[in-house]
Amino acid sequence: MRWPRQAMSLLFVLTLLTGPPAVLLSLVGSPLRGWPTAAQAREWVQNPLTEQTLTAALTIAAWLVWLLLAYTVTIRVLTRLRATVSWLRRMPLPTPLQATASGIAGAAVFGVASNAIATPPSPPTQPVAAGSLDDAGSPTPPNVVLHDGGVSVSGGWVSREVAEQVSAAAALVWLRRRRAYRPRPPDQTSREDPDLVPLPATVAAVQAALADTPTPPTEADTTSAGTSLLGMPTAGRAFPRAGVGLTGSGARAAARGLLVTNLLAGQRHPQVTVVVTRTVLARLLGPAADTLGRRLPGLAVVDTIGEASRFFPGHPAGRDLDGRDHARRHTGETTDAGRAVPVLIIDEAAAGANADSVASLGIDAATVAVLGTWPAGQTWHVDSTGHTTHPDAGGPAGPRMCVLTQDATTDLLTVVAHTDPSPTGPDASRPFREPALPVRSPQWHATGQDHRAQSGDDNRRLHLRVLGEPTLVLDNQPLVIRRTAAIQVLVFLAAHPDGADTRQLTDAIWPGLPRRSLTGRLYTTLSDLRATIRSAAGVNIIDHSDDRYRLDPTCVTVDLWRFHQAVHDATTAVTRDTTTWKAVINAYPDELAARRTWPWLDPIRETARRHVIDAHAALASATPDARQALEWLQAGIRIDPYNADLHTRAINALIALGDHDAADHIRDGYARRLAAAGIHPNETALTTAAITGQPAIPSR
Repeated sequence: MRWPRQAMSLLFVLTLLTGPPAVLLSLVGSPLRGWPTAAQAREWVQNPLTEQTLTAALTIAAWLVWLLLAYTVTIRVLTRLRATVSWLRRMPLPTPLQATASGIAGAAVFGVASNAIATPPSPPTQPVAAGSLDDAGSPTPPNVVLHDGGVSVSGGWVSREVAEQVSAAAALVWLRRRRAYRPRPPDQTSREDPDLVPLPATVAAVQAALADTPTPPTEADTTSAGTSLLGMPTAGRAFPRAGVGLTGSGARAAARGLLVTNLLAGQRHPQVTVVVTRTVLARLLGPAADTLGRRLPGLAVVDTIGEASRFFPGHPAGRDLDGRDHARRHTGETTDAGRAVPVLIIDEAAAGANADSVASLGIDAATVAVLGTWPAGQTWHVDSTGHTTHPDAGGPAGPRMCVLTQDATTDLLTVVAHTDPSPTGPDASRPFREPALPVRSPQWHATGQDHRAQSGDDNRRLHLRVLGEPTLVLDNQPLVIRRTAAIQVLVFLAAHPDGADTRQLTDAIWPGLPRRSLTGRLYTTLSDLRATIRSAAGVNIIDHSDDRYRLDPTCVTVDLWRFHQAVHDATTAVTRDTTTWKAVINAYPDELAARRTWPWLDPIRETARRHVIDAHAALASATPDARQALEWLQAGIRIDPYNADLHTRAINALIALGDHDAADHIRDGYARRLAAAGIHPNETALTTAAITGQPAIPSR
């Protein structure tokens, strides 16, 4: 416990402050007895080294030392008080709903019987990521946090609903990458697959913020900016029917937020959800406008208002010579009253030159946003944080809007473009903002003396399991790790046997937060982790040298290292046989850090999964027995139930064996699984047909 040590420290300081003055006053007396007389001064000059003068000098020196000590203590106390006051000012107060919940929880705690037995909590199934109270015992930093019903990131602010859609879109990106992967012979230990590039930093920051606040939205969330196919900027209040103008320092940022909001909301709807003029899109997105304009599903880029009107149902310009609705031909949907219509984003010049046309679109229930003043409707002044006011009335005119910078907008739109149901080329799944240098997936460099799996006489007591639920085992017993961030550190260092520096660790564990505020948090996490392991096992498994942290292979074994060693043996063997491929499969009990949603995990996790898929496909191809080959394919499907190539091979194998009913069962089940995940069946049909040359999965 810390309080006894703190009490002893306080007692020692008080003794130093009060003891010396008491001794000096009792032995020597008061130091202020008046100035010396002229006779005393002449006597001191003639005979300076007397017993009286030496005593006075020593007394003065003692008082000076005490004054220095008192000054130091005072400065430290004032500094602590200032830090405490600053922290109290930043500490968020509980909402009424949270206060009610806390009261109920407190009543439940005091109502428990006094003889209840406390049991240790089970490991959490969901991680508490960036800024958890578990990490440092302090409030969550405000840079990436659920704030005012939304998530604040370095590139702006988005509502919680938009943040959840970003997270869902990011997960869908990785599902599509898994679906499209085609197994290949395991001929190399490292992978350079272009679709293993991590998602942009803004996406990772949003994912981490949501992982930090897993609770459902509160009442405050219902009044913040949400999403709608009708272009509503909030969940509770819509844009005015006649449209709204956006002015102020945050006008363009709010228009970008409106663009992202509606494109995310329309992902699962095969229709145009945003119509924007080419001039406005270039103004909002900058150099990325041309590329994104061609790749974003649900976005229609037009040159004139007349061209834009054809995307709105019921408008005369939207009908062809036969009287059929042009928008219906584009979307395949009717123009019933409940049907969503796009959001039109234009500038002030286009709105002024086409005022009647734009006003008529508003009558048809379209949502019109004008960059500038809008005489035909309301005009909102938007500040840089997204808060809106009426420039004339001065009062609140509307709710808070999502605001984003160009870079943050491009990052978030990347996950929307990744889910384009109609890729046009082999590189259609690659992100738009490619890194300047080739990005390699996490590499494995085996060194025989450090990382090779040792024999049965291995006397190391600590074993780190990261394939499955992350667990540090000491003498076959799990070791309790208190901090979630400490578990992340262990898994990250296991996935990077060459080590990681401070920047890499902080960027991975707390994405989106300023690095200067995280160094202390990382040191606290590492210090607590080292102390826990040292007190239990008497060793330090984390080595720190040259500003790089590494797991010490002489103190701990790691199952991921054994797996990569098996991959290395299989890919470098002079003679290929089934034994080496089976060793890869046997060394893979589960996916990396199962059920954890840390944003940095996906590329590394997918790399390991692809090695195992390659091994299953290689065994199926090398097996002369058709049924044995089918069993290997089915085992591979259990590893990745979303991979189209494995399903296609299994379907073809069943057809070759004459079991058409089983082939149809796999085909239909796979189509339903992808549809439930948000991947349209027609995508599946196109992908599978491209592999097999036959319609393995029908479009329904």
